Amino acid sequence: MQADKTYVYQSIGNCLVDHNVHTLFGLMGDANLFMVDDYVRSCNGTFVPVAFEGSAVLMALAYSKFAQTVGVATVTHGPGFTNCITALTEGVRGNTSMVLLCGDTPVIAPQNLQNIDQRELTKATGAAFIQMRSPETVTEDIARAFYQTQVERRPVVLNMPADFMWEEVEHKKVVYPVFNNPALVLEGDNLDDAIGMIASAKRPVILAGGGAIGAEKSLIRLADRLEAPLATTLKAKAMFNDHPYNMDIFGTLSTPAAYDAIDKSDCVAAFGASLHHFTTDRGALMKGKRIIQINDTLSEIGKNYHPDAALVGDAGLTADNIVKWLDDADIPPSGFTKELDSDTLTAHPPATPKTTKDGTIDFVLALEQLDAALPKNRILTTDGGRFMTEVWCRVAAPDAKSFIATTNFGSIGIGLQHAIGACFAAPDRPVVLFTGDGGFMMAGINEFNTAVRLNQDLITIVCNDSAYGAEHVQFVDKNIDPSLSQFEWPSFAMVATALGGQGIEVETPAQLDIAINAIKNRDRPLLIELKLDPDDVPRMRI
Repeated sequence: MQADKTYVYQSIGNCLVDHNVHTLFGLMGDANLFMVDDYVRSCNGTFVPVAFEGSAVLMALAYSKFAQTVGVATVTHGPGFTNCITALTEGVRGNTSMVLLCGDTPVIAPQNLQNIDQRELTKATGAAFIQMRSPETVTEDIARAFYQTQVERRPVVLNMPADFMWEEVEHKKVVYPVFNNPALVLEGDNLDDAIGMIASAKRPVILAGGGAIGAEKSLIRLADRLEAPLATTLKAKAMFNDHPYNMDIFGTLSTPAAYDAIDKSDCVAAFGASLHHFTTDRGALMKGKRIIQINDTLSEIGKNYHPDAALVGDAGLTADNIVKWLDDADIPPSGFTKELDSDTLTAHPPATPKTTKDGTIDFVLALEQLDAALPKNRILTTDGGRFMTEVWCRVAAPDAKSFIATTNFGSIGIGLQHAIGACFAAPDRPVVLFTGDGGFMMAGINEFNTAVRLNQDLITIVCNDSAYGAEHVQFVDKNIDPSLSQFEWPSFAMVATALGGQGIEVETPAQLDIAINAIKNRDRPLLIELKLDPDDVPRMRI
């Protein structure tokens, strides 16, 4: 090899360095192993080896959120890629920027056993697809992938044919800058209509969604100017924790007092929210109100609920602009907050001690005790399952940037992978995961061992009702024997210990005290298994 030449697999690793990628999640195969090896040995990158390919994508998605950068994963061809379909769909629907470096079978071997049309499969998930065109265009193709994922806010799959890897090329650094000038509506009928509705409202509410995270100060300034309470969608949970008129989550997860206040309101100004039917309670909470939707993405406006007025703009800048117009017009505050009791706005009905079935613990009571005992600087993650709504309502996160719920595709079994991704994005903070027994059995056990191998500060709470909860409820509601939805799982606590972590089974209040003490003294990944009665887990609030 000439001194000024390098191989393609080496150039790919150098491209990752050029794009400031310090952590790569993945599983090696014959289409990406040399690239991974060089990235670790020559580029001093951190490689996180997973047990299942889809886990690499999920970890990269969480890493992207918590590190505020592009997450990167790599897998090999054939089943290595098909195992990523659910994860890619979750990323697309969560508007997450990440790049999947996906090896492909050699171009010259179309009859390869693992050959599959990656472009068509990618299209089905909604992710973008970029073909590595030739050895000579490697740096340009990778730069396009990083640029496109940031501009479009969705995962990008970069196809890398295996027979390119040992071709000699000249590496040239190529990085395309991303232009990020926030859109701001300065004038026009839409702005006039929106401000008119807000200014004339007697009981306005300010609602923030995931697209408004980072605009807290501006939204609080607007709410205080209007004397309006603040609320969030699930994705922006904990955004206004310290505000006296924080109502927490808006919609089916609201407290009784917050739901009543929302019901009485006459105007909702929604910033960075798509107004999903869980947020609007299938439209019930929007009746009799003027709805103003502010979003920096036009396609999100009217996507789930059609507003009375809409502004395409940055949440924070638009809120500041509205405050200016209100001040210039000398509009008086609404006084709505004077009608509200701030002490009850975020208060869910407390747990009431009751007798539980032998071998099980009261779920709500356990959640309240765990919320108090878990590290205050935690990152909170949740998997899918019927247990999750009580967790969202009763377990706090320090702020909106410290919370993630894997709800975008309705899948279970993807929470632990997100938790590990968060561990790498914020290595100085503990990560807490709440997961169900079905989700943990499906895809949590294998990656719990990954957390052990990589010595992560991870606290996993498995809510084990020995059943697929949503199905169990439907059988019971129809007076059908629910036994097909019930399972005799192994002891997850014992499995966690066998995998090198610490597992604690909780069937009694005394055992819960032991688990809480273990949280304080943990020195390895900890798993707390809450044994629950499937007939006593609260219904999902959706």
